[in-house]
Amino acid sequence: MSTVFINQISFLKSLQKGESKAYTFLVDTYHHKLCLYAFSLTNDHDLSEDIVQNVFIRIWKNRQKIKDDFNFKSYLYKSVYNEFIDQYRKQKNVLSLEKKHIDALSFIVEEEDEKSLERLINLIKQEIQNLPPKCKQTFLLSKYEGLTNIEIADYLNISTKSVEGHITKAFSVLRTAMGDKVNGLLFLLFNVRRKGVF
Repeated sequence: MSTVFINQISFLKSLQKGESKAYTFLVDTYHHKLCLYAFSLTNDHDLSEDIVQNVFIRIWKNRQKIKDDFNFKSYLYKSVYNEFIDQYRKQKNVLSLEKKHIDALSFIVEEEDEKSLERLINLIKQEIQNLPPKCKQTFLLSKYEGLTNIEIADYLNISTKSVEGHITKAFSVLRTAMGDKVNGLLFLLFNVRRKGVF
């Protein structure tokens, strides 16, 4: 059974000293939670495990640099996010537009823990489902299927101006509901999965 530390400082001091009980506590306490969070980013169980393992190894190697007075849990989640971005960039060249979404995603990760992130993702999914039918269909063809406005107009037999109107309306509704987090959340929902990076 893993050692239970009386507080974060005692745990971090033990970790800094390289005590195995601290590493065991780290894995027992955070491995499952971090894997769930990594999976929310990658949608890939094996890659999620690899990401978390890499984070743990890096923390162990740099344990003496860890400070006592910082939010260790937040640091762990941010480290998983950074490792995810590193893996994503290894798989493909990041376009400037995607960089904007990645930066927006970074803002979300800094502000939210894993439960809040899951809640936000479910919320934006619900908001998309609640869009007017034609507006939702147009928005999903654009963001999920990756069709151009001209392709959507041809597919739905409507004008490109109508397509632009539906997409603008969808973004307006989602931005009202989600605020500044909307771009990062949409990146999580659509871009990574649609493009088959993971």
